[in-house]
Amino acid sequence: MTSGYGRAGAGDTVAAVVRQWQQVHPGVDTAPMEIIGRINRCAALLQQAEDAPLRRAGLTRPEFDLLGALRRTGHELTPGELARETFSSGAAVTKRLKQLQERALIDRRPDTRDRRVTHVRLTDAGRDLVDAVLPDQLAYETTVLAGLAGDGQERLGTLLGELLGQLEGRLGLPRG
Repeated sequence: MTSGYGRAGAGDTVAAVVRQWQQVHPGVDTAPMEIIGRINRCAALLQQAEDAPLRRAGLTRPEFDLLGALRRTGHELTPGELARETFSSGAAVTKRLKQLQERALIDRRPDTRDRRVTHVRLTDAGRDLVDAVLPDQLAYETTVLAGLAGDGQERLGTLLGELLGQLEGRLGLPRG
């Protein structure tokens, strides 16, 4: 059984996997695999390619996400708040903050009431780096998406937003 979601005859890697499963289990609806498989494959390829402007600036995507969260919120955040903002573990955030502090891109200061809590802020160098990299990063992402014709980007964005909202709701995560 082919699905109505994807194109089982399409030439991407997931289409080949779907065709194989349809041969092994012809009665199984592979529609979810066509969507989730493609989302996962796109995410993996985007991660593999990394982000050229970030790489040139000596940043990883997770580091840029931390710096970006500080820049877009416009105020200090705790490591826990940064973990929530960037969907990262506390341990990963702590490690990245240490590296960013060593590069003088962020400052950390203890809370005046609770010394166990730290507040993180961008340094001038961190703010300048984010502001310099952001336009190049957005141009890179625009190029990556350029192959989606017509209103394809808008439709994909809308559909992914709907899916993300459902998943966040199901997991009890805060919605934007």
